[in-house]
Amino acid sequence: MDKNKVHNIIKLLAETYPQAKCDLNYQTPFQLLIATILSAQTTDQNVNKVTAQLFAEYPTPQKLLQIPVSKLEKIINPIGLYKTKAKRILETCEILVREYNGEVPSDIDKLTKLPGVGRKTANVVLANAFKIPAFPVDTHVKRVAKRLGLTNETDPEKVERDLTNLIPSEYWIDIHHRLIYHGRKTCMARKPKCNSCPLNSNCSYYLTSYLTT
Repeated sequence: MDKNKVHNIIKLLAETYPQAKCDLNYQTPFQLLIATILSAQTTDQNVNKVTAQLFAEYPTPQKLLQIPVSKLEKIINPIGLYKTKAKRILETCEILVREYNGEVPSDIDKLTKLPGVGRKTANVVLANAFKIPAFPVDTHVKRVAKRLGLTNETDPEKVERDLTNLIPSEYWIDIHHRLIYHGRKTCMARKPKCNSCPLNSNCSYYLTSYLTT
């Protein structure tokens, strides 16, 4: 990948989405961890509606462990997979209290050992709660990165590897958010707005596929 092209993409994303950030509402690393677990296969907006009540009543792992799983299921019922998520959340709370004094570890290996916490979730927590350079790869990041020609991979960990090799670490957190915004607003899975996209002159998908259709 041409370094000038990578630089242009970083610059254009910064100009287009200067305020891009994590859209999940949280006040502590623990709350972000729980919100990210809840966000699987649903929208951040749906999660924020649920966590507004959840965190108001149960803001810590110690507080959450005081309620039965059935009550947690009732609170998070509006979002998908609520039974599985409730079980994993309480299991995670037990580990946090038992092994980490109720604190969320700022280490990816420790995070990914928690129930329901994969590499993407761990990276979200590291990047946003602890400001540790990390590059979470969700469906938007994967799709946009591949279309731009930043990766040819489909496996999230391999996409992360390619992106972190191409992009300087000081940009990882911001570019992660900006790729998500771009995927939501312009580079959608279906009917991407390629003609009006500010990145199209640097986009492999646009230059090789879209222009020939």
